[in-house]
Amino acid sequence: MKRRLRRWLVAGVLGFLLVGLLANRWVINSTDAYLYTDLALLPANEVGVVLGTSSYARDGSGNQEFEGRIRAAADLYKNGKLRHLIVSGANPDRTYNEPRQMRRALIELGVPGNAITMDFAGFRTLDSVVRAQSVWGLSRYTLITQKYHGYRALFLARKLGQTGAIAYAARIGRSEAFGNRHPLREVFARLKAVLDLFILDTQPRFTGDPEPLVIDAHADETDAVTDRPIGN
Repeated sequence: MKRRLRRWLVAGVLGFLLVGLLANRWVINSTDAYLYTDLALLPANEVGVVLGTSSYARDGSGNQEFEGRIRAAADLYKNGKLRHLIVSGANPDRTYNEPRQMRRALIELGVPGNAITMDFAGFRTLDSVVRAQSVWGLSRYTLITQKYHGYRALFLARKLGQTGAIAYAARIGRSEAFGNRHPLREVFARLKAVLDLFILDTQPRFTGDPEPLVIDAHADETDAVTDRPIGN
């Protein structure tokens, strides 16, 4: 009995690992052609979506992935690859606000304030991607994040019918690395993305009502925006 149970346990673990491996290969192989690391080769789009992360690492130092995404977004704007940026991240309360942090950092790098729209309900990558279409009506835009994360974001976008979505791989801080690594949490996150789309039918926490996205080629330097916590 114990031997049979052990065999079933081993078979279950191996089956799970195989499914995870296949899901990861599907996510990567189906999106690699739409993920760019060379700014010169990147097609221009009107709108870019910067996926949120904290500006601080767990040890309290600056988060290099945050810096890389902000610098990449600013570079794309300044080089005419984008005319408007949506910064999408979590804002559960007034003590933690990823979109506000991203907006401030972009303005410091010279991006005009009203060329930036804040999405306060980007709690997960799925939420950010769904809301890009449900709130702002986008099916063609540029995702901005590190390479390893870009595969999953693109997979979600394109499988949800956003067939014009592409991604630009941000560097890690000021280094030459694009985030080619595949951290264990991201391996599981890709499997979860497949399950969310095709098994669980997972929906964003806040779908949101449609809003107009004003794209002004002659944006002013700043504009007043009030924090709007979402999730309480």
